[in-house]
Amino acid sequence: MDNTPQNLTAKLDRLLPYVQRPGRYTGGELNQVKKDWSQIETKVCLVFPDIYDLGMSNYGLAIFYDILNKRNDTLAERVYSPWTDMEENLRREKLPLFSLESKISLDQFDIIAITLPYETLYTNALNILDLGNIPIFSNERGESHPLVIAGGHAMLNPEPMHAFIDAIVIGEGEEVINEIVDTYQIWKKSEKSRDDLLNQLAKISGVYVPSLYSVEYNNDNTISKISTQSEIASYPITKRIVSKLPPPVTDLIVPYIDTVHNRIPIEIMRGCTRGCRFCQAGFVTRPVRERPVDEIIAAIEETVNKTGYEEVGLLSLSSSDYTNILELVKQIGEKFGKSSLSVSLPSLRIESFSVDLMDSLQDTRRSGFTLAPEAASERMRGIINKPVNSDQLLETVKEIYSRGWKNIKLYFMIGHPEETLEDVQAIADLCKAILKEGSKAIGRKSKLSVSVGTFIPKPHTPFQWAACDTEEQITNKQDLLRKELRSPGMKFNWSGIKETMFEVVLSRGDRRLSSVIFKAWEKGAKFDAWHEHFNWDIWSEAFTEENLDLDFYTTRKRSFEETLPWAHISTAVKPEFLKEEFTKATQGITTDDCREKCYVCGILPEFKDERKANPGESWKCPEVGKKSTIVKGVK
Repeated sequence: MDNTPQNLTAKLDRLLPYVQRPGRYTGGELNQVKKDWSQIETKVCLVFPDIYDLGMSNYGLAIFYDILNKRNDTLAERVYSPWTDMEENLRREKLPLFSLESKISLDQFDIIAITLPYETLYTNALNILDLGNIPIFSNERGESHPLVIAGGHAMLNPEPMHAFIDAIVIGEGEEVINEIVDTYQIWKKSEKSRDDLLNQLAKISGVYVPSLYSVEYNNDNTISKISTQSEIASYPITKRIVSKLPPPVTDLIVPYIDTVHNRIPIEIMRGCTRGCRFCQAGFVTRPVRERPVDEIIAAIEETVNKTGYEEVGLLSLSSSDYTNILELVKQIGEKFGKSSLSVSLPSLRIESFSVDLMDSLQDTRRSGFTLAPEAASERMRGIINKPVNSDQLLETVKEIYSRGWKNIKLYFMIGHPEETLEDVQAIADLCKAILKEGSKAIGRKSKLSVSVGTFIPKPHTPFQWAACDTEEQITNKQDLLRKELRSPGMKFNWSGIKETMFEVVLSRGDRRLSSVIFKAWEKGAKFDAWHEHFNWDIWSEAFTEENLDLDFYTTRKRSFEETLPWAHISTAVKPEFLKEEFTKATQGITTDDCREKCYVCGILPEFKDERKANPGESWKCPEVGKKSTIVKGVK
């Protein structure tokens, strides 16, 4: 069948009138990069396994698109998951999934690079490989097939996807992506076997090649041993850390259709020092690195001129933790105040400083203010290491309502280790007290949205050894909140129990989960992150057919002696430190922000007091092996 770009384009033109939002598939957007395919040595397909509307707002993919397309010998093009209507048309017409830029089938690329920020995208990744005419299992690919690589936070436990991915980037990819391309180019010219390519990739720091490792199990189904099958393969594989944040992307692609975030994303800071014990992002993105204010201002100006966007998002795990945040906001106001540029701070701490900060943005819309207390009782705050007392929270919401915001959104989490129904009742009581403050300030105009998720024990956190609540426990806690949070002006949202169990399984799974994922996909599982498409019955059937016990992965507490499925993956934070934090949690003991005191977590093992004595000066991180000037203002 003739699937040249010209023919694919012609066939696509005939399909577009029959699908929702055709702009998902046309390409040709402002700032798209399209190179001469015949003149480029290495072709990389960047894959985000969800729909265009979501994937276009993924900042990681935008970074790699920018880095790779700046190379003269490489091109990068994009692929997103087609929605069900487009997939149906592609399969009926026997057409392959194609890139947006050149309308070329995935199997014609040299490298397929999949971004996996969360586990619920796994079946979509398999579906994309299948639609692109690429064998789903890595051991079925030969020299003529593309190299399939992956990265993202969901790959910090790569084992459930080990059978499908040739090589996995652990940690930050800005530097390693070029090293992978260089290695691929040398191999391609050598005309050696695919196994030789995998061996060469395994030599790159932070690259995990699953086929070079084996796993043995005990009679009780726990892991007895993880071994390397090659002298080349390292153990453990330690995450890559870039010593300095790369220049911000200023040539952002501007889509023809609305996406989830129509704005300029600027990463002002990476990493976190707070140490919330449930938060994977806070532990795996250490150490903290900050971008200079001048670089941020220059990037905003350049990007506005190149895109026409009218909003900028200052991205970090906590915008108010950025050392020079007030100076940054002041300069943005001075520079762009007359241009009606809107600024959003996606994540703020619960403190009046955050309210003052939002005031300084002079945002006249006053639509809503989001806070994440996570827990409502002092006991639970000690356990999760988020010591914000209720009086402080009530004072903050009083300031928010009185300054014109009508709606406050609160994020809580149930199911933390050692939690009781009394701790859950405290959430309801606190919410009622907050809405009461709103009524005092602005009367019936005050609204409160309460979103309550369920705790999932994530790898590489102090709570990775904890058990997940049973379905009965979750039901009881949600029923209590549904009963209590019925006040006028209050809206309550909660996460589905089956969806929670599903994410727990994939987060904590071992290599045996690959067969489950494949079988679930064969049975029709895809778009598992979408409530209307998630089908728990399919997954239950797949588990049953593979003779695997769900409770083994979900509600079972792990001992410190157990070999965890991700034991051979290191985020450079010492396991001993995580164990200490878990022990402190059981005793309700908090750990201070590590900007105040170094607890020797492993990221900066040689610098217990040096950073405190010399704030803002260059420091040498042994994990990085380079000089860095980007951690500023460390107290």
